[in-house]
Amino acid sequence: MWLRRLELTDVRSYDHATVTFPDGVTVLVGPNAQGKTNLLEAIYRAATGGSHRVAGDGPLVRAGSDLGIVRCELATDSGRRRTLELEVGTARRTRTRVDGQDVRRAADAFGVLRVVMFAPEDVAVVRGDPGERRRFLDDLLTQRRPAFAAAKSEHDRALRQRNQLLKQARGTGGTARDAAFATLEVWTEQLVRHGAQIVAARIAAVRTLADPVDRFYRELADRPEPVSLTYRSSAGDVVAELTDGEGPVPDPAPIAAALREAFAARRDDELARGQTLVGPHRDDLELAIGALPARGYSSHGEAWSLALALKLATFEVLAEVGDRPIVLLDDVFAELDVTRRQRLAAACGRFDQTLVTAAVEADVPLEGPRVDVSIEDGRTRLSPRTVGPSVEGAA
Repeated sequence: MWLRRLELTDVRSYDHATVTFPDGVTVLVGPNAQGKTNLLEAIYRAATGGSHRVAGDGPLVRAGSDLGIVRCELATDSGRRRTLELEVGTARRTRTRVDGQDVRRAADAFGVLRVVMFAPEDVAVVRGDPGERRRFLDDLLTQRRPAFAAAKSEHDRALRQRNQLLKQARGTGGTARDAAFATLEVWTEQLVRHGAQIVAARIAAVRTLADPVDRFYRELADRPEPVSLTYRSSAGDVVAELTDGEGPVPDPAPIAAALREAFAARRDDELARGQTLVGPHRDDLELAIGALPARGYSSHGEAWSLALALKLATFEVLAEVGDRPIVLLDDVFAELDVTRRQRLAAACGRFDQTLVTAAVEADVPLEGPRVDVSIEDGRTRLSPRTVGPSVEGAA
């Protein structure tokens, strides 16, 4: 897949900009805080339904505007031309169009544009809280199998309702408490059904990622220690054991049974705390280098190598099903030593299109056209320096 044209209107620091991209590598060069990352963020938001920097769409809209527009023109691996357009606002629901037609749900557009993005904050997948690793798996699955987003949305809706009932039940008694319990069981079953699908899909993703993550880590770090990935479920070891295996998505039935048992066992704890303690929202992906957990024991270089290996493996996993994704590297080379820069550059040779941002051009050992990014008179300006990309509009 290739991104042929990107148009932004009132997005972050851009009032209007149109950029066309060639095949291969394009490097966006400029000092920090000039708007380089804003371009990649807009592409990532269009592809995945969310920013890699903020939770909502409000910050994506240029200050003083109510509406921001992101429009992408694509070419698929088969040569088909497609368009994807988003209207994001500070006080309105996102409007999404695919090939000129409105889609009923934003999730229906997932997978049209496929990207793999690596930014400095992605090291949190290795060193951060479990939520970072859950998000990594869910973002991958949303692009690999867009139907996953619907199951995740239904689960999250049921989770909110169940948590609200648990809080109500904790503060009531008598018939009101009994009524809350009866309704609670309905939402529990919803969590079991959708949660089993989510966990099964995540386990399948872990199985698929395991070998390429280990291989890419060895290439980047040049270390003999193997890397392992294990899915840790709040439903217990019965589910965790499913991580070891091969083949398609595991049967959700035993996962659902384990979830029901876990809900029954934790019922009193949930009532006492007023929140749901079982389900995919409480799970974790354990990453280990050799015999030690990466989260607490990895060095700076090991954490960066493992985080990069996870993203490079994501490219392979996505490319197995559907179009090969576009790779976005946001100020990554500056964080690596010379050896790892060269190894990452060699890995980029496998990609059809790579967009790179850098504050210092010499940090990027990649051949390809450059675009200078700067702020003049309060507006971000894009200036192609070499033949390849073209730019319309000052910002």
